[in-house]
Amino acid sequence: MTVVTSPAEFPADIGPTVITIGKFDGLHFGHRRLISELRLEATKRDLAPVVVTFDRHPMQLFAPEKAPTALVSIEQKTELIAKQNVAAIVVLEFTRELSNIPAYEFVRDLLVGQLGMKAIVIGRDFHFGHKGLGDVDFLIDHAHEFGYEVVVVDDEIGENGRRASSTWVRECLEGGDVESATEVLGRYHDIRGTVVHGAKRGRELGFPTANLEPETLEGFIPADGVYAGWLHLGEESYPAAISIGNNPTFDGVPQKQVEAHIIDVSGIDIYGERVHVSFVHRLRGMEKFDSLEALIERMQQDVDETRVLLRGD
Repeated sequence: MTVVTSPAEFPADIGPTVITIGKFDGLHFGHRRLISELRLEATKRDLAPVVVTFDRHPMQLFAPEKAPTALVSIEQKTELIAKQNVAAIVVLEFTRELSNIPAYEFVRDLLVGQLGMKAIVIGRDFHFGHKGLGDVDFLIDHAHEFGYEVVVVDDEIGENGRRASSTWVRECLEGGDVESATEVLGRYHDIRGTVVHGAKRGRELGFPTANLEPETLEGFIPADGVYAGWLHLGEESYPAAISIGNNPTFDGVPQKQVEAHIIDVSGIDIYGERVHVSFVHRLRGMEKFDSLEALIERMQQDVDETRVLLRGD
């Protein structure tokens, strides 16, 4: 599987191609449906399946203060797409120059000329090119001219009748509803970061935690609270009670501090390691306790509930 950041560097030995294009933030079940159709068309037409995506949301360029927080980093997104069994991923840097390319030139020069497109798989609301003037009708109108075929995929709808979207996932995570986020994503939402030494309060209370350095975090951080989930280190996965927030029982704890207490496993040295933390269930919101005894009692309850929830996962 090949990853390129410039269409001009696209390998000549990959192709001709069938392409799908999108932001693919979080790679929810609607995105995966699109890529599944991409693979089917690739097999049917004997073409190489290629995913074209972008390194940022367009609003991060034009109105960064209004841009939605990404669900995943570009590295996470690339890894998620790579697991979908495609031939190549093209990650375009979203710049003003790219946004100013007319739809006609985008198709002629980039998709057909550089990526060897013979078919394209898209959703009905797909727009591209300068001012978003390129759409499904545009692609169909120019298909014969450039020698490609267009396959339109209907939106994937969830059980509640809502269209799958990154906005939906973001709303779930902002409310701490990681279980609903799991349903839309088709996987547990996770974040990653480097483990650093903290204030060691957890160790002193009998619940040592792996503190994730804020500057190294990748992925959308769910609402403050305590969660049952998993800590992944390499190929190993450990059950964990995960805390997000400033722990109001103590002073001076950073906002959105992420720390995970690994359950029933000791003697693991993970300082300096890059870990993934995934979220299964929200146990409670962040609370301030009147005494250390009350905090310890609640933390033990969190661990016990996590152990039960993850049993058999």
